Amino acid sequence: MARLWLSCFLLPALVVSVAANVAPKFLPNMTSVILPEDLPVGAQVFWLVAEDPDNDPLTYGMSGPNAYFFTVIPNTGEVKLASTLDYETLYTFKVTISVSDPYIQVQREMQVIVEDRNDNAPIFQNTAFSTSISETLPVGSVVFSVLAVDKDMGTAGMVVYSIEKVIPSTGDSEHLFRILANGSIILNGSLSYNNKSAFYQLELKACDLGGIFNNSFTIQCSLPVYLSISVVDQPDLDPQFVKEFYSASVAEDAAKETSVLKVEAVDGDKGINDPVIYSISNSTRPGWFDIGADGVIRVNGSLDREQLLEEDEEVQLQVTATETHLNIYGQEAKVSIWVTVRVMDVNDHKPEFYNCSLPACTFTPEEAQVNFTGYVDEHASPRIPIEDLTMVVYDPDKGSNGIFLLSLGGPDAEAFSVSPERAAGSASVQVLVRVSALVDYERQTVMVVQVMATDSVSQNFSIAMVTIHLRDINDHRPTFSQSLYVLRVREHSATGSVVTDSIHATDPDTGAWGQITYSLLPGNGVDLFQVDPISGTVTVRNGELLDREIQAVYYLTLQATDGGNLSSSTMLQIHLLDINDNVPVVSGSYNIFVQEEEGNVSVTIQAHDDDEPGTNNSRLLFSLLPGTYNHNFSLDPDTGLLRNLGPLDRETIDPALGGRIVLTVLVSDCGEPVLSTKVNVTITVEDINDNLPIFNQSSYNFTVKEEDPGVLVGVVKAWDADQTEVNNRISFSLSGSGANYFMIRGLVLGAGWAEGYLQLPPDVSLDYEIQPVFNLTVSAENPDPQGGETIVDVHVNVKDVNDNPPILDVASLRGIRVAENGSQHGQVAVVVASDVDTSAQLEIQLVNILCTKAGVDVGSLCWGWFSVAANGSVYINQSKAIDYEACDLVTLVVRACDLATDPGFQAYSNNGSLLITTEDMNDNAPYFLPEDKTFVIIPELVLPNREVASVRARDDDSGNNGLIQFSILRVDFISKDGATIPFQGIFWISTSSEADVFTGSIQPVTSLDSTLQGTYQVTVQARDMPSVDPSLEANTTLNLFTVDQSYRSRLQFSTSKAEVGANTQAINEALTQATRTTVYIVDIQDIDSAARARAHSYLDAYFVFPNGSALTLDELSVMIRNDQDSLMQLLQLGLVVLGSQESQESDLSNQLISVIIGLGVALLLVLVIMTTAFMCVRKSYNRKLRAMKAAKEARKTAAGGMPSAPAIPGTNMYNNERANPMLNLSNKDLGLEYLSSSNDLDYVSTNSLDDNSVDVDKNSQEIKEYRPPHTPPEPDPEPLSMVLSRRQAGASGQPEGPSYTNAGLDTTDL
Repeated sequence: MARLWLSCFLLPALVVSVAANVAPKFLPNMTSVILPEDLPVGAQVFWLVAEDPDNDPLTYGMSGPNAYFFTVIPNTGEVKLASTLDYETLYTFKVTISVSDPYIQVQREMQVIVEDRNDNAPIFQNTAFSTSISETLPVGSVVFSVLAVDKDMGTAGMVVYSIEKVIPSTGDSEHLFRILANGSIILNGSLSYNNKSAFYQLELKACDLGGIFNNSFTIQCSLPVYLSISVVDQPDLDPQFVKEFYSASVAEDAAKETSVLKVEAVDGDKGINDPVIYSISNSTRPGWFDIGADGVIRVNGSLDREQLLEEDEEVQLQVTATETHLNIYGQEAKVSIWVTVRVMDVNDHKPEFYNCSLPACTFTPEEAQVNFTGYVDEHASPRIPIEDLTMVVYDPDKGSNGIFLLSLGGPDAEAFSVSPERAAGSASVQVLVRVSALVDYERQTVMVVQVMATDSVSQNFSIAMVTIHLRDINDHRPTFSQSLYVLRVREHSATGSVVTDSIHATDPDTGAWGQITYSLLPGNGVDLFQVDPISGTVTVRNGELLDREIQAVYYLTLQATDGGNLSSSTMLQIHLLDINDNVPVVSGSYNIFVQEEEGNVSVTIQAHDDDEPGTNNSRLLFSLLPGTYNHNFSLDPDTGLLRNLGPLDRETIDPALGGRIVLTVLVSDCGEPVLSTKVNVTITVEDINDNLPIFNQSSYNFTVKEEDPGVLVGVVKAWDADQTEVNNRISFSLSGSGANYFMIRGLVLGAGWAEGYLQLPPDVSLDYEIQPVFNLTVSAENPDPQGGETIVDVHVNVKDVNDNPPILDVASLRGIRVAENGSQHGQVAVVVASDVDTSAQLEIQLVNILCTKAGVDVGSLCWGWFSVAANGSVYINQSKAIDYEACDLVTLVVRACDLATDPGFQAYSNNGSLLITTEDMNDNAPYFLPEDKTFVIIPELVLPNREVASVRARDDDSGNNGLIQFSILRVDFISKDGATIPFQGIFWISTSSEADVFTGSIQPVTSLDSTLQGTYQVTVQARDMPSVDPSLEANTTLNLFTVDQSYRSRLQFSTSKAEVGANTQAINEALTQATRTTVYIVDIQDIDSAARARAHSYLDAYFVFPNGSALTLDELSVMIRNDQDSLMQLLQLGLVVLGSQESQESDLSNQLISVIIGLGVALLLVLVIMTTAFMCVRKSYNRKLRAMKAAKEARKTAAGGMPSAPAIPGTNMYNNERANPMLNLSNKDLGLEYLSSSNDLDYVSTNSLDDNSVDVDKNSQEIKEYRPPHTPPEPDPEPLSMVLSRRQAGASGQPEGPSYTNAGLDTTDL
């Protein structure tokens, strides 16, 4: 009581204290905030700002279902983003913000508006596209239409389609299709099933028009999808023969219906392959051949090869192949081809004789003949043919069938032979004289032979008779009594003088054959003598030509000829008698050459007289006629020997004579009258080489420029005192060191003078740097090898020119190393060059710069990094621009240039390369690679040291600078109510690498708490590990969504644990197909036999979406019911009941509670019944109610009676409230029977057996009807008659099907 009064006293004091403190209040603008959805987790989003007039310290906070998106710093009011925003999922929401001083807390609702960003790529509504189109589809037609949807707003949600690739990738298919803005794919060119492709695959891509994402304009594109297009062939092509040419052969005696060859044609439209019909549309021999439907050409009539001789023994057939159906143009599709059939010969003819001459023979029956006539002279020589015989043998067969043999027979066959003895086809036949002695006109005037022609194969033959007439000949000749007659006559006798008239010939022939005619046969002397043809007298024909000195004896042939032109001859030897009628004749000319001083003259004048030797007419005398130089010589008068009387000296001879002395010799004979002749003897006194050449200078000095090939160096001159050219002709030669670099060319000037032109060969030039001076010796000599020579010294000075290119020093081009990022400055190398020329002016030039990274050309990236001065110094131009990651090797291509090089010479050295290697510095921090993954954790499935998430990172540095080590900086757990719980040591991360990508595997250290509901936020750091430079790092935060035990679902099966375990893969596939989730199976166990359901085992599993959300038991039931295929497959695998783990575990306790409650209700009912016993009329109603229940049970348990719809048992709730609004599923009754807990809003079935019944009838589905609780019931039919009628109908009309009931319950209570 005392305490009550104390409270009453203190209460007013407390109220006064509170009233004195003023509550803080938020600023007016703290009502709403707009945030972009791409804000990174941890970013500052806004500040909570409030005012307190009391200046009390303020504490800020945030609460509400969506408060987990933010983290509030209580003492500052700074708000940071704790969970990622998503405009498409939640574009606006409210949070409750609060501020409090030490006494009062104030709360306000704040509206958070999420601003859209381009964070979604377009998604095709279907990814399995295929269609078929006709190859005749017109250009511009729509082939197919696709649709892609982008969840973003504005231009970021507008989709543009493109065709990325067409397979096959050929020139004509690249632009064969195009896609419109509405997703319609248009045919852009013509199709051809046969000539192009019968199938196309289009790679399609959809991109949005771009929008802001992560503070930059970004275009998002979908993953590619593929459209398969099949081209349907149309009958638009003619058939084609499988071969380009057909030919065959057949014997001319082939029987009818003999197969010759088979042709084959196929439909040009490969996709249709229409059958073809064959026909012979044209033929060079109609009726000989026919063709069947199978394309086989057969003999249709008699064949005769001999009728085809002018057609090369061939028959040409035009075969046409026609398709059985018309083409798309309504016309016949056909093709023709010419087939060549060669008719082969058989031996069906024998050789025949014809009176004609090849090749004019036509071998007609009119020319055939068996009697022939010919003529020949008697005693004709062997192999002489019979004249006027025109005989030809012909066999029209071919090859060996046309070969025949020729032979002779008859009474006179021994005297003759036949040619040829063997022939083929046709041949001209000759009968030849074989034995000349047997062909004698005096013995017989007519001879007869038989010519036989025999076929070499069939031995068939023909015979022709040949009559030969002999012609007589003159076979006796005239004869002389002597074979030689010797006659004489004086030379130059008068014409007509008789030489002889006593020579005559005789001929035994009479008549015309015995008449003799004389004549001189052609020969020497025929023009000097003549003979009388009748008498045979020989006379002088031309006396002036009779000259004994020309010819002393003549041999003439005198011929006597009879009337048959047979002749004989005799020899006439006529001697001429001499007279002095010839002057002496000197033989040859006399030109004598003798060397002065040493030479002697000794020559005999050769002369003769053609008169008769040994007489005065031919005796000769020699003498010298007077002359200037006669006293120097002597001449023998009888022999004609001419000699000099002393040494001859050329210098004593008149120089105008050129050393020549002319003597005149007189030659005369001793006949009557004396005859004589003169001859000149020319004696040339030859000059000898007795003088040496002399140079006009004692020595010569010349100067020549180097590198000037073919240039004239200088001229030397010499003179020889000898007067003759042969002795004063001078030639020059070179010797001395370096003489092979020069050549000297002589030039004769005349009168003993000559010049020598010293020059370089056209392909030789001098080099001052090799040899600046040449000392040469020039020799002047005569051609006489025995003569002497004169030498002179020639000095050639080489004038230096700047003709050598500079040379780079290889040692100065050794590679160097330069660190990146401004680590070095100034000169880094010096390029050195040299030049052997004395006037060289050298500078170093930069020709090119090559930039490479890992051996790949990176263009002009490094061109400004270095420079090369004229003196060869290499400097760093842009030290900070040097970047190892962009270019690790710089190649400076340099050369040396001689500025003083003479024109026409190379001024540049060969290019050299100075390699500058860029050394890497640790200037790049690691960076994480984007991951399109959602990490979901099911705590009860996660084991320690098993990966639950992963990150990937790269570092553009190399070596140790590019090595990455991962670590976990922080782990926070954000529960579903927004509370943040920090954790230490719950996760660890391992590091691995492949190529240049490092992967961090996040693994739990211990088992995770399965009761926590929310998200683990794991902050991972990637740090590089340089050897020298400071390390660099990068951080990223991962969200690991947890799925707690409330999402654990249990499926009961009628099979054992072992069978369910064996069917795990099939059950998993069926559940995955029905739910489109990832199924995590937790446990499989057998069910206690005390359970009232007929299940033998159960399977516990989670059903998780890629975004981390999971299916509840209700949602799972609805999705399985909607997929009938998966449902039937699960039923076949033994599924009987679907429920949560908690509901199954609490079945027994629920049953006990239900029994207790039932007993209490029963007691209450007894009291009610006792107090309301007067309401007897209710008994009839209750009886009907029990009858309806029994009827319903009877319908389910009667033989052959099965529920019509397949169902998953486990619940009896069908109200709309049980549908999942998030899944947008149908709200009609799905027949699922839940075993989960219910409340007062649930409507229950009147059938107490629904809880554990499974309907498996597949033919129909029965939908239960929901009846509102206050709707008046319709009148019930009589239950017994209805049940009996339905039982009868079920037993007679339907086959008995399987049914399952709960044996633990019965209907005796009804």
